[in-house]
Amino acid sequence: MEKAILSFLQGENLPYLVGALTAVMALLILLIIYLLVAVSSLKGRYRQMMTGEETGRDFEAMLLGHIEETHAVAAENQELQAENRRISALLAKAITRVGVVRFRAFEDMGSDLSYAVALLDSENNGVVLSSIFGREDSRSYVKPIEAGKSTYTLTDEEDEAIRQAIQSAR
Repeated sequence: MEKAILSFLQGENLPYLVGALTAVMALLILLIIYLLVAVSSLKGRYRQMMTGEETGRDFEAMLLGHIEETHAVAAENQELQAENRRISALLAKAITRVGVVRFRAFEDMGSDLSYAVALLDSENNGVVLSSIFGREDSRSYVKPIEAGKSTYTLTDEEDEAIRQAIQSAR
């Protein structure tokens, strides 16, 4: 059977077969030429990228430079985070809440020259300062505050100054 097919193809259809194979071969040659030109263009671009003809730096040196920069930025970022933690810890102990109450301590005094000032940190620890102004003398008091409370007896004005300081955080 195979011999019959081969002899049929070799007979009358041989010129058509040769023509078709020639056309396919010409098409393949054109495709090969196109691919060679494309590969040559890519090789040129690759060489230019790897040797750095335009900038004077090759691709590998540029990548290594970027890697070094990335490591430097990461190290600086860690330093900044450590500094941020240090500042946050310091700020937690700093006086950040203040309350002031002015008042008239005595009825016969003309203006509110007496005062109470609460100075607290973020955990409501600190002091309340009081000054009582009178005609003959003036007295000052300092009372420690822990978690918004004092072991000393507080006046209404001192309590109000502490409340104001605590509310100033909100």
